[in-house]
Formats: sequence, structure tokens, C-alpha cells
Amino acid sequence: MSVANSAVRRSPRSTLNPAASASVPSGASSASAVSAVSAASPAAARRARLEAATHPVMPGPSTSAVAIGAVGTSDVSCVTLANAYLRLDVAPQLGGGITRFDWRSEGALEPVFRRCERVSARMDPNELACYPLLPYSNRIGEGRFHFGGRDVEVPRNRASEPLPIHGDGWLAHWAVEEADRERVRLVLDHSGGDPYAYRAELTYALDGATLVMTLEVENTGREALPFGLGVHPFLARDTSTELSAPASGLWLSGADWLPVRHVPAPPAWQFGVAYPLPAQMVNHAFSGWSGRAAVVWERRRLSLSICANTDYYVLYTPPGERFFCFEPVDHPINAVNLEGGGGAHGMTVLGHGERLVRTFSFTVERMDMRAAANPRRPGARGLRRRSPRRGSASQAG
Repeated sequence: MSVANSAVRRSPRSTLNPAASASVPSGASSASAVSAVSAASPAAARRARLEAATHPVMPGPSTSAVAIGAVGTSDVSCVTLANAYLRLDVAPQLGGGITRFDWRSEGALEPVFRRCERVSARMDPNELACYPLLPYSNRIGEGRFHFGGRDVEVPRNRASEPLPIHGDGWLAHWAVEEADRERVRLVLDHSGGDPYAYRAELTYALDGATLVMTLEVENTGREALPFGLGVHPFLARDTSTELSAPASGLWLSGADWLPVRHVPAPPAWQFGVAYPLPAQMVNHAFSGWSGRAAVVWERRRLSLSICANTDYYVLYTPPGERFFCFEPVDHPINAVNLEGGGGAHGMTVLGHGERLVRTFSFTVERMDMRAAANPRRPGARGLRRRSPRRGSASQAG
């Protein structure tokens, strides 16, 4: 675990880059243009849609509904990043969260993260496609912990939850510090917070077929405290979805979703190779993770590689839903109250002015038919052959 309290390169503070703002044509003229091209040639229509989709829509008057792909939701402004492979919509005022993350395929957009059905300032954050976790992940038992010779009280932050959950970032309004076609940097000043006072930065960047999220937190409080970071994506799920995320152990949760004991990962949950998601509810923190995982949608011939500089993940698989959550985090649930405290379980103790940085990447790839049929070929990721030794989350985790 590294504390990024050494020199961290910061971009100069600025407002939105005017050159990055894209003008939005009126709906009538835009629709007419696409219709005219469609009549001329299907191939030309696909090219026109791709060209239109790869021009981002930046926040501004009357653009929010266009950016989020919805009608009548002008109370939320989103930033759209786009390139030839990916489209990402970010809602700064909704916890800095993602409202859609799509892969481009033959001119169409396929969801990688679950899309928001409706985007509104009044929506539940758990309806987002992804949001940041800071300055801690998941629940804190009894809303308190002991650290540095004092009792630290952490207030509840959700009326529907008996315990504080996921920190403050996912419920806050973030500000856009800078943005261009393929990158946006958000900031959150929570210096007046109690007990956690901090300043945070969240950067989303598209690099080819990869989405890179960088989350940074600086302790602006007087007292040192254990900090932890993570992200909470809601991934698309169908009957063909498989997961590969090798981990050596996990914290079994009780009825209140707090960990009760640490055990070796059972064979059916070791995920050493791509394996179908459990049909039953799983809402546990897995330990001994390498920081690499893969999600496979065989029916869609699509795969997602996940990389993070963390040692844990939380897996949440609600039965009957069209999503599941794979949350890369640097500490287990209720780490501050486990034996040895948060510092012994992946969290980082930050003094005043010290910073912590975590990076999370999501790379989308179209599965090659021949590679899928032959798992020895590069890129096949063991999708077809499974080791014979393998055995057959209330709120989001």
C-alpha cells in the first residue's frame, strides 16, 4: 500500500476548455441530415452516426438532455467523452458518477456498465452506472471506530441505511475542473467534513478501448485518519456473463452485511478462470486479489479486462437482476473495526496534507471467434476450458 504523499503532478486549474465545447445542432436539422444520409446508403448512415457520436457534448445550457441521451431531464448536466471505441457520460452533480459506459460496435452502442434508465437530480445514486467510493468503502459498524486513542463517530448518510455507507463522495456535487474530448477532471472540496475533512480529485480518461479512472484524496483535517478508496461499477449481466477474478480468501458477511470471519475462498468462488456468476446472493469482500479481473459476455462476444492497484474487491450478485457489482477497493467492509484497525486491512493512514491515489482501468475487447475456440491463443483468456479442480448483496454492496 503506497501513500501518494510525494510529488503528484497536477494540471493547472482552469475552467472548461472553450475549444472542447461542441455545438449541438437543432433536433430537426440533425434528424433530417441523418435521415437524408440513411436514404442514400446504409454504410454512409453508419459513418454519419459514428461521426456524430464521437463528438462529445459538454455541459451547458440546453445540452444536458442530449448528453445523457434522454428527454426532459434538463435538471442534470452531463459531460460526454467519446472516441472511436467508447462513449462515457459523467454526471458531476450526481456524486461524480457515470450514467452510461458503452462500447461501439458496427456503429451501435453496447452497454458495458448498466445504463441509467432515467437521469434526474432526484434519482437514487444506486441507479447510476458507477460512482466513486471515498474516504471509505461500504459500511462502518455502529457508525464509529477507535483510532489514535479516540473514538471517531461517523454519521449515517442514507435514510434507508442503519449504518454509514460508502463515504461522502457518491452523494456530493463535484465541480468540473477541466475537460476535453476524451478526459474530464472533477474536484470535490469536503474540507468542512467531520470526521473526514478532505479534498478529492476524480479523473476519467479514454485511451483507445480503455477507460481509466484516477481517484485521489488529500487529508485536509487536523487529525490523522485511515482513508480508503474504490469504485462501484454496476456491470451489465445476462445468462452468459462470466467472471475471472482470482482471490485467495473472503470475509463472510452476516445479516447486517458486516464481516463475521475470514475464510479461504471456496472452489465455486475462486474465479481462477472465467466462471458463471453465482445464482445466489453474494455480497462479500474478497482478499488476496492480484488486481486483475475479466468479465466475459459470451452471448455478445465481448470481454472486459479490469485492473486496479488494490488488493480487495467486493462482489455483489443480486439474484434476478440485469446487473452485478464488481467493486475494486483497497480494504474490506468495516475495515476500521476489524482486528488491528483499518491500517492492518488495506486502508492508509493519512496525516494533514498527505494524499492517497488509486487507479482503475476498464478495457473492452471484442472476442475473436477463433481465439475463443482455442484458449491457448493469446487473448482467449481461458474462456472455454475450465480447470477440473474448480467447483461448480438490501442495497448495492
